[in-house]
Amino acid sequence: MIKEYYHLTKPGIIYGNLITAAGGFLLASKGHIQFGLFLATLAGTSLVIASACVFNNYIDRGIDQKMERTKQRAMVKGAISGPAALTYGTILFILGAVILVRYTNFLTLGIGLVAFIVYVAVYGVGKRRSVHGTIIGSVAGAAPVVAGYTTVTNRFDLGALILFAILVLWQMPHFYSIAMYRLDEYKAAEIPVLPLKTSMRTTKIQIVAYIVAFIVAVAALTAFGYAGYTYLVVMVLLGLAWLRLGFQGFNATDDAAWARKMFRFSLIVILSLSVVLAVGSVLP
Repeated sequence: MIKEYYHLTKPGIIYGNLITAAGGFLLASKGHIQFGLFLATLAGTSLVIASACVFNNYIDRGIDQKMERTKQRAMVKGAISGPAALTYGTILFILGAVILVRYTNFLTLGIGLVAFIVYVAVYGVGKRRSVHGTIIGSVAGAAPVVAGYTTVTNRFDLGALILFAILVLWQMPHFYSIAMYRLDEYKAAEIPVLPLKTSMRTTKIQIVAYIVAFIVAVAALTAFGYAGYTYLVVMVLLGLAWLRLGFQGFNATDDAAWARKMFRFSLIVILSLSVVLAVGSVLP
């Protein structure tokens, strides 16, 4: 049963977002790391994200029955009841909020609250009705890196805005790639993802456009003095490699296979981004 509650929090999402939160925190720290504050940030952020994922599981329990990769989730199988999940999610949220307000600052808590509302309420409903659900979800997904940054700075400045833009722009090709190679599952669940409502070619064009914008955004972090040239070289080269792979999609004979490659490369990009953010303010 403990394992079921653990998986109800979608740990993969938690770990991925904590990597970006750590990157934002370490970038803002400029080499002067307050380890207690760092641990509190990760703990509070992870609990709020876990809570949001539990509530999302509750909302999605109907459509999860229709998708191959989600039909074994605890709420679909009846291993965890609706009231139990809601209670669990509420406790996680309260614990996370208490840690953030006690050890970080109100700005970081506010970012967490906004992200929670967007992910649970706006995205939870929007993804069922519009192809724009993806962009709504990306807003919530960009919050952890900003929260990590504002924990240190206690202000939402240009650096925070650029980090937000980078994560939003990264998520769009990432999620469109998932939508392409899991197209049949989204069709079965009647979720109007872009390749279903338009076409594969249109989705590929969108992917390429977002990657171009992503490269511009990562370069802006150096242009405005928030990261060094080591960061810039690494991220621009990775962005160009991602873009090259994106253009290959227009000649792909197997869209699903190409989309999986795009998805996997996007993981390399975000992991590399988090690493170079962590050292970007102390390296030339």
